Amino acid sequence: MLFGGFDLVSALATVAACLVSMALLLAVSQQLWQLRWTATRDKSCKLPMPRGSMGFPIVGETCHWLLQGAGFHASRRQKYGNVFKTHLLGRPLIRVTGAENVRKVLLGEHTLVSVDWPQSTSTLLGPNSLANSIGDIHRKRRKIFAKVFSHDALECYLPKIQQVIQETLRVWSSNPEPINVYRESQRLSFHMAVRVLLGFRISDEEMHHLFHTFQEFVDNVFSLPIDLPFSGYRKGIRARDTLHKSIEKAIREKPLCLQGKDYADALDVLMDSAKENGTELTMQELKESTIELIFAAFATTASASTSLIMQLLRHPNVLEKLREELRGQGILHNGCLCDGALRLDSICSLKYLDCVIKEVLRLFSPVSGGYRTAMQTFELDGVQIPKGWSVMYSIRDTHDTSPVFKDVETFDPDRFSQERSEDKEGRFHYLPFGGGVRSCLGKQLATLFLRILAIELASTSRFEIATRTFPRIVSVPVIHPSDGLKVKFFGLDSNQNEIMPKSDEMLGAAV
Repeated sequence: MLFGGFDLVSALATVAACLVSMALLLAVSQQLWQLRWTATRDKSCKLPMPRGSMGFPIVGETCHWLLQGAGFHASRRQKYGNVFKTHLLGRPLIRVTGAENVRKVLLGEHTLVSVDWPQSTSTLLGPNSLANSIGDIHRKRRKIFAKVFSHDALECYLPKIQQVIQETLRVWSSNPEPINVYRESQRLSFHMAVRVLLGFRISDEEMHHLFHTFQEFVDNVFSLPIDLPFSGYRKGIRARDTLHKSIEKAIREKPLCLQGKDYADALDVLMDSAKENGTELTMQELKESTIELIFAAFATTASASTSLIMQLLRHPNVLEKLREELRGQGILHNGCLCDGALRLDSICSLKYLDCVIKEVLRLFSPVSGGYRTAMQTFELDGVQIPKGWSVMYSIRDTHDTSPVFKDVETFDPDRFSQERSEDKEGRFHYLPFGGGVRSCLGKQLATLFLRILAIELASTSRFEIATRTFPRIVSVPVIHPSDGLKVKFFGLDSNQNEIMPKSDEMLGAAV
């Protein structure tokens, strides 16, 4: 027993020594990791480096970010200020919050900073994408893409977008069970992108397969750049390659479907615009541009659509005020949308609707920010941003901390009314679509989609939350409810009375 006891004590002592050694090794390696990045400061600049933590070797603070979501940046900002350093997704970066700081970054494109996405995002979107292009190439491609979102193009897309939304709401209302709004909004935005923007005429089976492949692509577009068989990065590459094959097939079949077509889709406009600018897009450029168009219209639109529905559920007075505006403008009469009432000019004249959309995008900006690389050392908030470092400017945090907005956590569309105009205090206090030369080209299309959705919801549907409480909000990869938001939809007749669907009444398969 004595020797047995001695062996047990010896074993415990050995384990304890190993644990202490590992803890010391981890502490030393973490300090060396911090020093490694501190040494990159520009010694010719007297300003200090931003405060912050670089986390653990290699992985940095990525795990903390994934687990904490929006709370990660909020906690670091409270501890270190509006400009702090960290290490995410395999690379060091400096996180920037505040209108003046963001302004300097966005207006410093091509002089202070250049575009810089995480390696996974850059690889998956492709070198020919607008997001990855720089300098003259970016200006040329942006000019080509601008025509896709012009006033004439939006007029052309409008009836098709309305048709897709109406069909989707009929399906939602015919479902006897509550639907997952976020998941179904993803389907809606994907359907809109593929059939309306791209003009692809593919079967429902192909659409279903393409949708799930694209979900796999989006889920891994912001992942650690570790190319292992089961890594998110490898999954994203496989999804991208599958998408390229399907897109190439659809593009090659597209000319065969043009006969009798009653409108020009975004892909038609993109190809014509390229020719007008003396450029013939290659198949690879078309595939990458197509993925970029879907990507821009997919996750962010689904996120904003879900947030819109959630806020209309939370604030029925806002929904009723929307109906009053529609009636006042002659768009809604006796509970029905007037034929031909939804034109681009009539939609844009709805001031309160515009306030509602702006407030949804302020409080629930789908995109958290954007990435840049410092082309030279410059100053922000009394610290240096060293040349070569990645810079991430924050949209959501800037909205949350802006002094021009009163009661920032309150959903209050009237803050954007002509009487109050809180957003007029400063250009960069409100930037849901970014700013500068890389502001989102599709912002007019995105807001048009949300406006049509709000109009259709106010005029043709009654809906109620199917859970006792509203779900928790998750911010990664885009902002969305943790359970997707379970909602029961009911159709309305011309007198705004609920239409109860029959058990065998199905208006078609889900989008």
